[in-house]
Amino acid sequence: MLKIGSHVSFSDKGLLNAANEAVSYGSSTFMIYTGAPQNTRRRSMDKLFIDEGKQVMAKAGIGEIVVHAPYIVNLGSYKDDTFRLAVDFLQEEVRRTNHIGVKNIVLHPGAYTEKDAEYGIARIAEGLTEVLEGTKETDVNIALETMAGKGTEIGRTFEEIAAIIEKVPHNDRLTVCMDTCHIHDAGYDVINDFDGVLRKFDDVIGLDRLAVIHVNDSKNPTGAAKDRHAPVGHGWIGFEAISNIVRHEALKDKPFVLETPWIGKSENTVRPMYEAEIALLRGDAEGRFGGEFLTDVERLHHFFDKQDIHPRIYVLNTWEQLKTDAKAKKADPREPMERLYDMVMENRVLEGDYSEEAVNQRLTAMLAGKEYLTKL
Repeated sequence: MLKIGSHVSFSDKGLLNAANEAVSYGSSTFMIYTGAPQNTRRRSMDKLFIDEGKQVMAKAGIGEIVVHAPYIVNLGSYKDDTFRLAVDFLQEEVRRTNHIGVKNIVLHPGAYTEKDAEYGIARIAEGLTEVLEGTKETDVNIALETMAGKGTEIGRTFEEIAAIIEKVPHNDRLTVCMDTCHIHDAGYDVINDFDGVLRKFDDVIGLDRLAVIHVNDSKNPTGAAKDRHAPVGHGWIGFEAISNIVRHEALKDKPFVLETPWIGKSENTVRPMYEAEIALLRGDAEGRFGGEFLTDVERLHHFFDKQDIHPRIYVLNTWEQLKTDAKAKKADPREPMERLYDMVMENRVLEGDYSEEAVNQRLTAMLAGKEYLTKL
C-alpha cells in the first residue's frame, strides 16, 4: 500500500492529536515536529500522549512516520552561538524522536550566510559529526533534505549533500529526504526525466540512503531556486509527474509526505487539500468522496471547456502573471485557485451546497486532468 500522508499538527495532545488529524485525511503515514518549528520551547515527553497516539496509529494501520527538525537549526552558521544552539538542540530533538519511536528526523542542512559553500559544507559536517557522536544511544537517522537553492542554503545539488556525508566520519545514520518542489526548483527535471534524476541521485549519493520523499508541487518553473510550494496539480510539476513519482518502483515502501500549502479566500475558510491529494494519488477519490464527486469533476471540465479554458495552462499562466503583476504593483493578487473558484461560484457550475473546501477539492481533482478520470 502506498505510504502517503501529510505534515500534521503536534500541538495540544501531541502524538494523539497528530494521529487523529492524519487519519481524518486518509493518511497511511505522516510527519510531525515535536514542538513549534520556530523556537526551542518543548513540552516534556510525558505530556505528548505518545501511547494514546500509537493506539490510534495501530488501529488505522499507520506504521512508519517521520519527524522534522525545527527551522531554527542552522549547522552552517559561522557564528559560534548559533552553531552551538543548533548542535545542542538537534541532539535533543534526536533524543525526542527516538523516544517517540521514529526512525528518521528530517533536517534542512543549513546556510552559510556570509561565508561560502565550501565553508558551509565543512561546518555542517562538523556539526553532524558532533550530533551523531552525542546521540549514539539512539538509532535515529538524520535525513538531510534536498533544497531549492534559495539564498545561501546548502543542499541545492546532490553533490553538496554527498559532500556533507563524505566529511562525516561515521555516517551510517545519515540518510536523505528528497523534496519534489525543491529539486524541481533547483533545476532537476522531475517532470520529463524522473528516471534520470533517480539515476543521478544513485550515482552521487546512493538510493540506499533515500529515506523520505516530500511531495510538493511548485509555483515556479524548473530551476527557479524559489522554494514556493503548491498543492498537487496546482503548479509547474503537475499531477501526472507527481503521480509517477509516488508510484515509482524504486521508491516503493518509502514514506511520502505532503507539505502543500492550505488554500482559501480568507483566514476562516483556508483549508488543506491533503484529503483530496492523498485520495487522488492513491487512485481512490471515488471511494473516499463518493460517485457524485467524480460527476462534479466532469461538470467542471465541461464548464471550462465551454469557456475555452484549459485549467492547467490557466494555472501556470496565472502564476507567471502574478510575478509580473507584483513587479508592476497591479491590483489583482488572487492566486489561480481563487480565480477558478470564483468562476465556478459565479456561474453556479456545481449543483450541491458545498463548502469552499469541498469546491476546492473538486477543482484539485479537475487539475489532475481528464486522463485521470478515464483511468478510474
